[in-house]
Amino acid sequence: MPDAPLLDRAFLEKLERLTIQWQRSFAGLVGGHNASRFAGGGQEFLDHRNFHHGDDLRAVNWRAYLRLDKLFLKMFQIEPRVPVQILVDVSKSMAVEERTLRTRAKFDYARRLAGALAYVGLVRLDTLAIMPFSSRLGEGKRVGGGRHRFSPVMDYLTALEAAGVTDFHEVVREFMRAQPQRGLLVILSDFLDDRPGDRGCERALQYLADFGHELCLVQIWNEEDRTPPWTGELELTDAETGQQLRTALDAQTRIAYTHAFDEYSATLQQLALRNGGRFLSVPTSKDLEEVLFTDLVRARGVA
Repeated sequence: MPDAPLLDRAFLEKLERLTIQWQRSFAGLVGGHNASRFAGGGQEFLDHRNFHHGDDLRAVNWRAYLRLDKLFLKMFQIEPRVPVQILVDVSKSMAVEERTLRTRAKFDYARRLAGALAYVGLVRLDTLAIMPFSSRLGEGKRVGGGRHRFSPVMDYLTALEAAGVTDFHEVVREFMRAQPQRGLLVILSDFLDDRPGDRGCERALQYLADFGHELCLVQIWNEEDRTPPWTGELELTDAETGQQLRTALDAQTRIAYTHAFDEYSATLQQLALRNGGRFLSVPTSKDLEEVLFTDLVRARGVA
C-alpha cells in the first residue's frame, strides 16, 4: 500500500488564503509587507486562484464569474520579487521518532511544513527555493510561477532522506557563497548543533542576519527533546554521531534539562527578534493547520 502524501488536496486548498510575509525592504526589490505583490491589468497573466474575503475586486475575472457563477482572482507576474529561501534540516537527529506519543518524526513534520509554505508562495507567485542541509548544503529545488509548479516540489520533498550530522557553521558558509542575493530565509530545524564557540548554531545564524537576510526560525521538536520520559541509569546514543553516554536521570535532573531546553529556545528567539526576524517553537504533536493559521500568523510569518 503506497504511503500517504505529505499534504492532501483539501489541506492545500485551505492554504490559498495565506501569504508569506516579510518585513524588510531589500535593495532593488519590492519592499516589506509584500507591497505590490499582485498586479492590475496590463501585466503578464500567469494563473487564477480562488477569491477570498479581503482580495482586491479589481483583479476578479468577471467573465469567468458570468460563465461559472464563481469568483476567481487573476494573478500576474511582477518582477522583481523578494526570494524566499526555505532551509530544511535533514540531519539524522530530525528523523528520530518520539516513542512515547508516537508522533511524526521531526523530519516528516519539517517536510510537510516546507511543502505548505512552498504552496502558499507558489499560489501568490513568489519565487522560492527549498534547500536541505546537515553537515553540508544539499542540492535544492527552485520554483516559481503558480500552483501548477507544486507537484515537482512535493516529489522533491518526498524523495529527501535524513542523513549526516548538523554543522550550521559550514552550511551557512556554503549558503552565503551560493546565494548572494538577500531575502527572506526560513529555517526549519531542531537546531541541535552542540559545536562550541564560533562554530555553533547561534554564531552562524548571526552571520546570516548580519549579511542582510531576514530570518524566520522555526524550531521543530519532539516532546522527548524537551522532557525526557525516562528515569534511572541510562545509556544514551547520539543519533548523529553514534557516541554513547552513560548517565542517571531523576526528577530534579529532568526539570533542569527542560529548563535548559527552554533557555536555549529563548536564546534563539532573542537572536531572531533583535535582528528584525521571527521565531516559532513547534512540537511535532501540534496540528500543522494550527501552526500555519494561528502560530505563524501571530509571529507575522504568514498573513
